[in-house]
Amino acid sequence: MRAILLGGGLALILSLLGTRVAITVLSAKGYGQEIRDDGPTSHHTKRGTPTMGGIVIIMASVVGYLVAKLVTWTAPSASAWLLLFLFVGLGMVGFLDDFIKIYKQRSLGLRSKAKMIGQTVIALSFGALALSPWLESETTGLTPASNNISFLRDIAWLALPTVVAVLLIWFIIAGTSNGMNLTDGLDGLAAGAATMVFGAYTLVNIWQFNQICQPGETSVYCYEVRDPLDLAIISAAITGSCFGFLWWNASPARIFMGDTGSLALGGALAGLAILTRTELLLVILGGLFLIEALSVMLQVGFFKATGGKRIFRMAPLHHHFEMRGWEQVTVVIRFWIITGIFVAAGMGIFYAEWVANL
Repeated sequence: MRAILLGGGLALILSLLGTRVAITVLSAKGYGQEIRDDGPTSHHTKRGTPTMGGIVIIMASVVGYLVAKLVTWTAPSASAWLLLFLFVGLGMVGFLDDFIKIYKQRSLGLRSKAKMIGQTVIALSFGALALSPWLESETTGLTPASNNISFLRDIAWLALPTVVAVLLIWFIIAGTSNGMNLTDGLDGLAAGAATMVFGAYTLVNIWQFNQICQPGETSVYCYEVRDPLDLAIISAAITGSCFGFLWWNASPARIFMGDTGSLALGGALAGLAILTRTELLLVILGGLFLIEALSVMLQVGFFKATGGKRIFRMAPLHHHFEMRGWEQVTVVIRFWIITGIFVAAGMGIFYAEWVANL
C-alpha cells in the first residue's frame, strides 16, 4: 500500500510543478491551441493558450509509478508494462495530432484515417500481448486480459475466440480514447472527470488485491486478476497527475492537455477496465465519456439522415448547453456532478455484488 500512496503523491507533485514549467516553455515556443471557427464564440479568447500539457500527465504518471516500484524494490509486472505501453503509445498518437495542429496553424491535426490507424496499431498490439500465453503468470496461470466478456468479473458463459476478443479490446480502447477526446472541450472538464474515474479504479484494484484468488483457488469471494496491486499503483499515479494538472487547467485554463493527454487517458482507462475484468462496468464509471461520444454519433447520424437537421445545437453535448446560454463553469461543474453520480453508482454495484455473495 505504500507504493500506491507514493506513486499517487509523487505524480501529483510532479504534475503540479511540471505543468507550471510546461506553461512557460510551451508559451515561449508559441505552441498555442488553435480554435474551431464553428465553435462557441466565447472560445475564441482561448486561441494561443499552450497545449500538449498531456505530456506532463504522462511523464508524471510514469515516473510516479516507476519510483514507487524502485523504492519498494519490486519489479513491474506484465500487466503494468502493457498498461504503460497503451498509455504512452496513444499519447504519442495524440502528440502527433497536436504538433501538426501547431505546425500548420489549423484546428485539425492528423487526418481522421491516420489517427485511427495509429490507435488501431497500438490497441491491437496491446490486445494480442494481453491475451498471449507468453505472459501467463507462473503462479496463477492468468494472462493479463481474458477471452471472456466481463462486468464485475469474467462472465463464464461469454468466452470469445481470441481473434474476436482482440477486436473487442480494440473497440473498447478506440471508443474510450475518442470519448475522452470529445469530452476535453471545456476548461477542466476532462481532467476533473478523469480524476474521479481513475480514483475509482484505484479503489477497485485495491479491493481486488485484498480479495485476490490464491493459486488454484476459484471462488465468488475472490477475483481472478493477474496484477491488481501494480494496476492500483498506476491508476493512483494517473489520478494524482490529473489532479495536479487540474490546478492549471481549471477555468480560466492556462494550459490544455490536448489530444496528447486525452487519447492517453482514454486508452489507460480502457486498459484498466480490460486488465481488471470490468469492461462493462466501465460503461457506468465512464458514463460521461459515453454520453459525449453518443451525442456526436447521434448528431452526425441525424444530420445525414434528415438532410441537415440537428438534434443538438452543437455536439459534443457540453457545447449544446453552452449554446443554450450556460456559463462554461456551470457546464463543467454539473458534468462533474454527473460523473460523480456515475462513479458512485458503479462503485456501489461493484461492492454490492461482492457483499451479495457473502
